Formats: sequence, structure tokens, C-alpha cells
Amino acid sequence: MAILGALIKRTFELRGRIPKIRKVNVLKQQEKVLKKLLTKAEFTAFGEHYNFSKILNSKNIIEEYRNSVPTHDYNSIFKQWWWRSLEGEKNVCWPRKINYFALSSGTSEATSKHIPVSSDMLKAITKTTTRQLVSQAKIDLPKEHFERAVLMIGGSTDLTYNGTYYEGDLSGITTSNIPFYAQNFGLPKNEIKKQKDWEKKLDEMTKKAKDWDIGIICGVPAWIQILFERIIKEYNVKNIHEIWPNLLVYIHGGVSFTPYKTGFEKLLGKPILYFDTYLASEGFIGFQNRGDTESIKLVLDIGIFFEFIPFNEKNFDSESNMINKPETLHIGEVKENEEYALLLSTCSGAWRYLLGDTIKFTSTKNSEIVITGRTKHFLSLCGEHLSQDNMNKAVELVSKDLKIDIKEFTVFGERYESMFAHHWYIGTDSIVDTTALKLLLDEKLKQLNDDYKVERISALKEIIVDVLPSEIFYNFMKLKGKAGAQNKFPRVLKGEKIDDWKNFLNQQKIDVS
Repeated sequence: MAILGALIKRTFELRGRIPKIRKVNVLKQQEKVLKKLLTKAEFTAFGEHYNFSKILNSKNIIEEYRNSVPTHDYNSIFKQWWWRSLEGEKNVCWPRKINYFALSSGTSEATSKHIPVSSDMLKAITKTTTRQLVSQAKIDLPKEHFERAVLMIGGSTDLTYNGTYYEGDLSGITTSNIPFYAQNFGLPKNEIKKQKDWEKKLDEMTKKAKDWDIGIICGVPAWIQILFERIIKEYNVKNIHEIWPNLLVYIHGGVSFTPYKTGFEKLLGKPILYFDTYLASEGFIGFQNRGDTESIKLVLDIGIFFEFIPFNEKNFDSESNMINKPETLHIGEVKENEEYALLLSTCSGAWRYLLGDTIKFTSTKNSEIVITGRTKHFLSLCGEHLSQDNMNKAVELVSKDLKIDIKEFTVFGERYESMFAHHWYIGTDSIVDTTALKLLLDEKLKQLNDDYKVERISALKEIIVDVLPSEIFYNFMKLKGKAGAQNKFPRVLKGEKIDDWKNFLNQQKIDVS
């Protein structure tokens, strides 16, 4: 019914055109959020321990907060505080009892992290989701687009009850909080959403695909690509638009889309719009709210107070661990094109919590960022300072130049003779000359990173490249119990993960260097 689509679009347009009375002061927005957080948690165990009452009565709340409350990574805040909430204790870091814990994919630190999700956080996520939907009305899309289905490829909605709390993927926890006007448009339906076996879920979605009219698809790029490939093969069509001719928008998140874009577009029959979103287990951080940029606008007025740690040797050690008392900046102190690690204080009881992502501001005026990688997904054996952003861009350029589809990759550092080397594993099903790929990858990294270029002359003596079928990466994830839309292959391997990967390849009898 186009009438319904027109009504929805008009509603969004009217909301989006409400005139702003004055220019928004983002620092005041953030001060207001912090004050609300501190006031709400003033009489929790955490709030009393760190004297939130004193902070609230100070002249400079942000400065007093930074001086009074220590920074935390997941391990430190869980061992000191969150474990108590996990055992059913009330009013630990946030008022009342925490009934839900999101299980993270565990790409850094602990294998499986339990992130508290409060009722206030669920409301904040719903509010931000609504704001993201409203932003689409600014784009010239047909009215019918707003009544077509949204396919959300997330984790299982079948939560596990552990006596005092429910645990599972964040998508499962938030399902009951989808705005009422979007509930009838969401796919797949509950019987598929609850499926925990990822292979069975893919099969069930593939069987249903021909009956769906999809306008928007959401999910992590690697698993969306796998679904598209299965559907195309099942129905013997050339591209996904022969099944879903009205697919116009892809909302992606979780990892950088850059390395996937070339291969992804081969599965399409016509161009579509791409929108980045930044929804972590810890909160809805931001989303791309306009079509003329690839940057994400931070949500500064809903439940999260942000701090930014300059990502350098002063604040992080050689293993990318945050030092005690790092330098932190608020939203009014940041600069464009400098790399920061994100520190969050949230309405779920995270306090000065290191998220693990690194970002750069593309526009301080618009509070817009790009995600550059993970604090742990960073290589600097000898001063090469190779970021995940560098890796993603280099892989994208290599895939374009060689006209191949690189679906996955990972890298680690190792000793090489008396110096060092980077060992790359490239996942592609295309026919490729490994030597040519290696030389081109090395050259692109030199162009993107001056420190890398210098170290390739001195201490970084070699790069080793092994090309593998993409299936090998997915099989490894399955073995680790991490198959599915909530999980992604780590771009940089360190410590025990290197041994796990090597042992897996040996067991598979993969002939590599």
C-alpha cells in the first residue's frame, strides 16, 4: 500500500524538518548527559564509592569526574563491579537490577564478555534507532520504500536464562524494543530469528527469500555476502536484485565495509545506498545521517558520555594496553584526523570504559567520525604503527588493482631472522598470483603509512603472504563457536590466537609458509 508508505515518509519528513531554535553546543549536550548519568547513579555502590555527590556539586563536573573516577577496561570493571550484577545484586553500577547481559563477540580481551544492558539503555537504543529511521526521509527515495521489509541479519533472539539474568546477542535483547511502526516490517520472523545454528538460519532465510520484498538489509558485511551468494546459487540467478528488485539500502556496521565493497557489489544488479551504523553491545554510539558523507555522526545527547584518548605511545603500551591514568579529552577538545580510543560512560553502568575501538574525527563541527580499527588490532613491532585503517585501505586497493574479491584477511607479527616480519593470510576464491599480490600489498602499505615505509628498509625485513580459500576463515570461526552475523574475524592476531590459527591450518593440512 503506497498510501502507508507515503504516510510514514511524510511523518519522518515533518519530524526531520522541525526548525532548530539555536545552534547546538555539543559540549553542553555532553555535560548535561554526564550530569544525568551521575545523578541517576549517585546512590549506587559505584556512585557512593567514587563520591558522585561531590562531583555533582563541583564547579566543573567533567574535570572533577576525570580526576575522581579511574579508567577501566572490560577486565578491570568486571572483576571489581559487574560480576556482582551478574550474580543478581541490585544497584551496583546502575540503579535497580540488571536483567540482561549482552554477549560480545570477544574480538579483544576476554573470550566472551558479559555487557550489562539496563532498561534505560534499551530506551536509549530505541530512541536512537527512531532517529536513524527519521534520517532516511531526507533522501529522495520512493514512498513505497518505506513500507517494504527490513531484513535484519543478527544473532539469535532465543535468550538464555541463568537464574538471575538473561544473556544473548544484543539483537535478541533489543527485539522487543523495536518501534511499533517498524515491527510489521522486520524480517526474518521469530521462528528464524530464534535459530541459534547459523547454518540452519542461513538455509531457512534462503528458502524464504523468494517470498520477501526487501527494501533494506542490515548486518555485518561478511555474513550478508554469504547469504547473498547462497540465494543466488539456490535460485540460479545472476544477482540478488533478481530476487529482491526493490533492495535500495544496505545498513552495515561492526567492521569496516571497505575491504568487502568490491566483492559485495559483484552480487548486485544495480547500485544501492550504503549507510554505516555504530551499534555496540555497550550502546548505540552513532550513525550515518546523510547521504553525502561516509562518516558517522556521534549521538551526544542520549545516554552516553564520551571521552577520547589519543592513541599513541604515551597512553598505550607496546601491546596496545591502556596505561594507568591516560590523557583524556572531551568533545570540545578533540581535533580532526587524529586517532583516538573511545572511552564511554553509559546508562548501563559503564564508567570511563575503554570500548576497544579507535576513531578519527572527519568533522569536529558536525561531530562526525570514521572507525579506524581496534586498539588491539594494531601492529607496531618496530615502530611501523600499522593501523587497521591502513590494512583495510591497502586490501581494498589491492583487490581493485588485481580485480579480485578479497573476502577476509588477517595478519600477525613474528620474528624473522634477527629482525621482524608481518605474516598475512588473504582469503579469496579468485585466481591470483601470490607474489604479485604480496608486492602490491607491500607497496600500498608504504604509500599509506610513512612509518611502515621507513621500517621496511630497516627492522621490518619481510612480509609473508599466504592466500587461502575464504571458506577456511569461516570454518575457523565455526570451530570457535563464532559463526554468525554478530561475529567477525580478527584483523590482527596476537598471543594465543596466533597458535590457535596455526594449529587449525595444520589440522586442515593447509600448505602455507
